Amino acid sequence: MTGRHTPGPTGPTSGSTSTSTSTSTVTSASTVGPPSGPGPDSSAGPGPGPGPGGSPTRILLADDHALVRGGVRLILDAEPDLTVVAEAADGAEAVAMARSHAVDLAVLDISMPRRTGLQAARELSRLQPELRILILTMYDNEQYFFEALKAGASGYVLKSVADRDLVEACRAAVRDEPFICPGAETALIRTYLDHAEQGRPLPDKAVTEREEEILKLVAEGHSSKEIGDLLVISPKTVERHRANLLQKLGMRDRLELTRYAIRVGLIEP
Repeated sequence: MTGRHTPGPTGPTSGSTSTSTSTSTVTSASTVGPPSGPGPDSSAGPGPGPGPGGSPTRILLADDHALVRGGVRLILDAEPDLTVVAEAADGAEAVAMARSHAVDLAVLDISMPRRTGLQAARELSRLQPELRILILTMYDNEQYFFEALKAGASGYVLKSVADRDLVEACRAAVRDEPFICPGAETALIRTYLDHAEQGRPLPDKAVTEREEEILKLVAEGHSSKEIGDLLVISPKTVERHRANLLQKLGMRDRLELTRYAIRVGLIEP
């Protein structure tokens, strides 16, 4: 220590030797392992999430309303351990952005053009199982919550309380823990217990994933050819799926399909 050093013509030779030996020992201990090689690459794609004291969690934010994205980004970027690195305006763009950017967490609005947040979540869960996903929505609906879990999401956050819950939901997702906003817990538990008490399973979807994709695009006003181009299938296949939808749902035309799509949250009214 500097405070104990006594100046002299020759200096404390034995103390210098001890200090040098100690420093050498610490240096050797800190370099155990491969002598060379690249360190962690932050651009290597989504990983399991940063550990304590690591770099900020990289977030993909998807919402079709620019003002909402801006507000949510302000909330997230204000936290030292969170940073928005990519934005998307619809579900299809969200999937593309997640594939082209290194992200740890995707925050997806449930109702977006082309693909909903749930549809994007299902595809991202298949393509990048290690990517954490949160669903952000204005709908306090237990069916959406269960669908979000089935799609691979870690949590479900209401936009009305995003300023209170979203940051903690992001941190929980990175820890690989589920998150339910406090206001929804009671309703969800009640729904589950009601179904269990009556011996009924949790409600299933009325349509398949492919039918849901086509239903959404039909309700948005796309033609069979446009839908075929978007989904890389033939117009005849689109027509066949649409006929199946009409029969399965007991409906007669595009207008009734559109009303149904609004009712189940595939598009906004």
